[in-house]
Amino acid sequence: MLISIVAPCYDEEDVIERFHDQVQKVAEELLPLGHDMEFVYVDDGSRDRTLAALERLADRDARVRYVSFSRNFGKEAALLAGLRHATGDSVIVMDADLQHPPELIKHMVDLRADGYDQVIAKRTRTGDSVTRTVTARLYYRLINRLVDVELVDGVGDFRLMSRRVVDAILDLSEYNRFSKGLFAWVGFPSTTFEYENAVREAGRSSWTFRSLLNYGLDGLLSFNNRPLRAALHLGMGLLLCAGLYTAWIVGAAVVNGVQTPGYVTIITAVTGVAGVQMIMLGVIGEYTGRIYYEVKRRPHFLVKATNVKRTEGRAACDTTKDLIP
Repeated sequence: MLISIVAPCYDEEDVIERFHDQVQKVAEELLPLGHDMEFVYVDDGSRDRTLAALERLADRDARVRYVSFSRNFGKEAALLAGLRHATGDSVIVMDADLQHPPELIKHMVDLRADGYDQVIAKRTRTGDSVTRTVTARLYYRLINRLVDVELVDGVGDFRLMSRRVVDAILDLSEYNRFSKGLFAWVGFPSTTFEYENAVREAGRSSWTFRSLLNYGLDGLLSFNNRPLRAALHLGMGLLLCAGLYTAWIVGAAVVNGVQTPGYVTIITAVTGVAGVQMIMLGVIGEYTGRIYYEVKRRPHFLVKATNVKRTEGRAACDTTKDLIP
């Protein structure tokens, strides 16, 4: 079985060669068992010399395939590029910063032999701050009430996928991609095992609070239209409250005569309703913006450099539209 290791890279100059050395050791251990490996690295517009490091790796290891973007298109685009260029019977997606332990690859391959199409690594929250743990649990509890697929706390991109799972994901041509949801949406027999996340061996995470917030919103908006439905229900609820309040005011005026209405009540009501309206407009705007990007059909990424020939393997026919002519 040919196994493809897909690793998106962003500013990984200091760690990428150590990562390759470790996955190469695993590849040597799997070779006597009949499993060969290829390594697909996607440089997501790094600002450092990650591309030069990948070129060196490709020079000394013929199994290395790399793709370098013209700029930073984001991890979702890098994942898509990696999957398109992977030719393996099974594909393992993992981070290049060594937070995903390469020694788990053998365990994944063993579980794949049991017939699972997706072998999913679930990180424990060991070592995380209490704030982060509580926030994550609240987020997943909320989002699983809203979205149409089940998203599991601690489950990310680190997983092994069979070829039919990869092909199913590549058939989903949507522009706004949320891979964690797409992996869950395609289904197929899956199993999960837990591991403790390792500490980055070099560099800093590119995930900021803002990017995490946007990622969370992507998850919320990509797999349901319930926020729009909630806007409708909220509007109906506000209309009902306004009707009841009007009836109460009219009744009080009939019984007690006309009194001066409360200034605070009016200001509070106007401010509150305006705030709700702005939130709902924002939700509608998010969906409209996604439709806007889908209609434009721009490529997910543009390639600046690669050692993958267009006529090479199964990736060539899938990636032409995302390559610079």
